[in-house]
Amino acid sequence: MSSSIDITFDHRIEAGVNDIDTHSSTLKRHHQLLWVKPLPSGELFDLKPMPKRYLVFRPDNLVYSLSSDQMSNSFRTTERMKHITAQIPEHELDEFQYLGSTVGGTILFPGKQIKRKRTLNQARGMTSQIEDRFDRTLECIRLQYQGLPNPLEVTLDIYWAFFELFETFDKYVEFFLLQDLVQDGQVKFYLGSADFTQSALPQDVDQYREYMSNAKAFLVSRNSRIQEWSKRITSAD
Repeated sequence: MSSSIDITFDHRIEAGVNDIDTHSSTLKRHHQLLWVKPLPSGELFDLKPMPKRYLVFRPDNLVYSLSSDQMSNSFRTTERMKHITAQIPEHELDEFQYLGSTVGGTILFPGKQIKRKRTLNQARGMTSQIEDRFDRTLECIRLQYQGLPNPLEVTLDIYWAFFELFETFDKYVEFFLLQDLVQDGQVKFYLGSADFTQSALPQDVDQYREYMSNAKAFLVSRNSRIQEWSKRITSAD
């Protein structure tokens, strides 16, 4: 398997009209290159493809059956947002969606349903306080590590054995190269704060632009961080 990671590659090229998280072979290879490395315990996070699964660690337990998930949502096709996104130039939305389709816009989460409960990917999209926003998702993960209530706690509890592999929130952030979305142990929100009573959706064009600008900045920064990591693993080969 080639050890090169192309942070500019648009995984939609392979997936076409389908979901890049399941239909891009390059994205799966990128995930393996990035995340097959020692866990905080020293154990290798050895991810293998399996039939009817994506990438699997400890194949005897569905908690460790992982799926790719896009971290960025432009809300371009969200009906409730079209009165706002229609006011944003097409080329700006195109760039936002492109960045979300690069490797820096994706992450691995547990992806198999257990006892017919929602997966984390499903819960992110179906929970009104989250609305598929990764910054709010990461805040829920941070709170869960502290044993505090959050909008995703029921789903996170089902899959918590996966997150325990990383021992602490800081080590989880470091492992998945999410440092640019955290400052002094606190999540840097794209829009608003940690108050889950506020709408997760931008309420006007100004708020959308703030959301988009901050989300894009994170994606660009994470891609740069991934590129640096790629150089290190390439030079080690």
